[in-house]
Amino acid sequence: MKMKSIDGIALRAKQHFADSISVKQEGAKVLPVELAKATLLISKCLKDGGKIMACGNGGSAADAQHFAAELMGRFERERRELAALALTTDTSILTAIGNDYSYEDVFSKQVRGIGRANDVLIAISTSGNSKNVIKAIEAAKKIGIHIIALTGNGGGKMADLLNGDDVHLCVPASRTARIQETHLLLLHCLCDGVDHVLFDEE
Repeated sequence: MKMKSIDGIALRAKQHFADSISVKQEGAKVLPVELAKATLLISKCLKDGGKIMACGNGGSAADAQHFAAELMGRFERERRELAALALTTDTSILTAIGNDYSYEDVFSKQVRGIGRANDVLIAISTSGNSKNVIKAIEAAKKIGIHIIALTGNGGGKMADLLNGDDVHLCVPASRTARIQETHLLLLHCLCDGVDHVLFDEE
């Protein structure tokens, strides 16, 4: 196998930077108002004693865990713990539900088990078509849980499930890597916004 040149690999890396920057610049035009709505929704939920649940698959599962960790621990300031959990982390629950029922049910059964009205579900899917995330949204809506959906590529099937009480943060891109990179930025914006709303007056 012939080794590729350093210059050629570096050029590919440079293009990734350029593409990521371009997607974020487009996102900056259309997403800040929806981010503000999502921030206020999460802040009210937490202030009223509710909790934030997050779910997704693969890289989106990692994002769900990352977000829950930032809220429960801290983002960029010391403050009290905020009630948040990822529905992606308990292997016994995930494998039991996946084995006894279906992998499509691994999040929805958790939502029904621990979700309460006026909680918030952060539903993450780069395509907007993840069946288990869709079922989690459907379960949440029956309970009265608010939805903040993070998607890309037009929002997929998830977009059709959302209404005026929900928030849709849809990244203006179709490439999975670019959507995932921007999802992380959106989650960090939410962390900063929630800290600002809940703690800047203290």
